[in-house]
Amino acid sequence: MNSKAFFQLSYGLFVASTKLDGKTNGCIINTVTQVADNPKQLIISVNKQNYTCELIQKSRVFAISVLSESAPFSLFEQFGFQSGREIDKFAGISTAMTKQELPYLTQNTNAYFDCKVIDSFDLGSHIMFLAEVVDADVLSDEKSMTYAYYHANVKPKKAPAAQKGWRCVICGYIYEGEELPPDFVCPICKHGAEDFEKIV
Repeated sequence: MNSKAFFQLSYGLFVASTKLDGKTNGCIINTVTQVADNPKQLIISVNKQNYTCELIQKSRVFAISVLSESAPFSLFEQFGFQSGREIDKFAGISTAMTKQELPYLTQNTNAYFDCKVIDSFDLGSHIMFLAEVVDADVLSDEKSMTYAYYHANVKPKKAPAAQKGWRCVICGYIYEGEELPPDFVCPICKHGAEDFEKIV
């Protein structure tokens, strides 16, 4: 199977945030879809290895910040390439609180959704959460960040060809070695070996 075919699907980029026992956390996700209008409901999908996923499973609430094209790469590094188990993801980030007292980004985002989980489904690598939207607002008229825009304009370009090994096509992490273990998981973005390409 050519996993690059999945890159042709259109995705947005978002920060999913939650709070449990006073601890806030958030992570980058690319799956948010409205699935019903009355009542307004949406689904999100979050990698099981993300601390945010664990907190949403326990708290049953989350907020979504819809990232705009102005979002810098540093924002993706903050929310996507490190763990909230080790750092405060919201340190230095401008936020406000939803009605459910969940943080959402007030810069580099054009809308937010405040959500209550109705159900969840184990999808293997990810948990899908079905949620009712309890509040939402538009914050700016900036265009939404798409995965395609991120790869073309925000993500740093590939490393020089002089490097050897395997490159994660999602975040650019380099695994140095002739053979990539089939069960290897990227330490940065948590994608598996199928999302690595050999550097030639």
